[in-house]
Amino acid sequence: MVSCDVVVVGGGCIGTSVAYHLAEAGCTDVVLLEANTLGSGSTSKAAGGIRMQHGDSLNTQLAHRSLAEFTRFEELTGSEIFFHQVGYLFLLDSQLDLDLFRAAARMQRSFGIPVELLSPQAALEVVPQLDIDGLVGATFCPLDGYATPESVVQGYASAARRRGVQIRQGEQVTRVVTNHGRVIGVDVGDEHISTPAVVCAAGVASGAVAATAGVELPVSAVRRRIFFSKQAGGVSDGIPLTVDFATGFYFHREGPGLVFGGREFEPEDLMEPAVRRLPALGDVPISSYWHGDYDMSPDHNGIVGEAHQLAGFYYATGFSGHGFQLSPAVGEHVAELVTGRMPTIDLAPLRAERFAADGTRRVERIVI
Repeated sequence: MVSCDVVVVGGGCIGTSVAYHLAEAGCTDVVLLEANTLGSGSTSKAAGGIRMQHGDSLNTQLAHRSLAEFTRFEELTGSEIFFHQVGYLFLLDSQLDLDLFRAAARMQRSFGIPVELLSPQAALEVVPQLDIDGLVGATFCPLDGYATPESVVQGYASAARRRGVQIRQGEQVTRVVTNHGRVIGVDVGDEHISTPAVVCAAGVASGAVAATAGVELPVSAVRRRIFFSKQAGGVSDGIPLTVDFATGFYFHREGPGLVFGGREFEPEDLMEPAVRRLPALGDVPISSYWHGDYDMSPDHNGIVGEAHQLAGFYYATGFSGHGFQLSPAVGEHVAELVTGRMPTIDLAPLRAERFAADGTRRVERIVI
């Protein structure tokens, strides 16, 4: 019978980060199980944004700590992630949103993050192709940017393997096995792996995995689509990742062209808000597109912790579209929980118990 100290379920950015940070902490008897191929789920479909501009102070702290790892990623893992640190520009068209971002900027600056409030005219100077009609303000953080999610996954996985972690692809967990209130293993097809600790980092499948152990994780899937044009429509290289917050429309340069998307799934629905804010998009063709799922939680915040009713069952899921950018710090935190170390950031408020009838939810309001 196969046995190990920890089984990690899920080979996306969160799962591979957990495996890497466990190995860094000296816990190398780890098996990571991925149902398909590494990064094949939501991670490979992500736009790759990395931002400090969150509404929840915990997400801001996680993002800031993750940034330190992203900027040293090649040094730490030996892998390049193509981090373009060009900033994020949020465009705001209502006083309510401006007040939200102004308050968030004060909180972000308390952590040493240099977020600026801009006038609409100043935003136009940053991205001259914008139509700023109706805007009341903007925010900009030069620390933000975007990287390649697949490269992050492969970098973590390769570094974890070199430290002794076993990574198995095409291996779907069918059951988390328990006995007397604690984890004792997982079933993978006809095989049983004995382990005292399981980390559920399976994205939109996390709820189904947890249910086999009698644990409820309220994760649902919301499908989003990303578009690519081989033409940039005159949009300059080096512009920030720009977000029209009211509509969710965003864009950034990608090679010679543009990547863009929003809350609308069909291109004909997206193009109306997109062209209104970036008229140049009306003159460029869509070259390709792809779609993936956000693993959503009820309050748009991640669900992270150890199950109170089942010893040895840990989870990190439900990040509602910002899991990639928080994955370094989340992986570090879960590794600290599993190895019994003092957490660098206290994420107790993100445990699943907050969704109980007497729990206290934390709503993340800056969600694209």
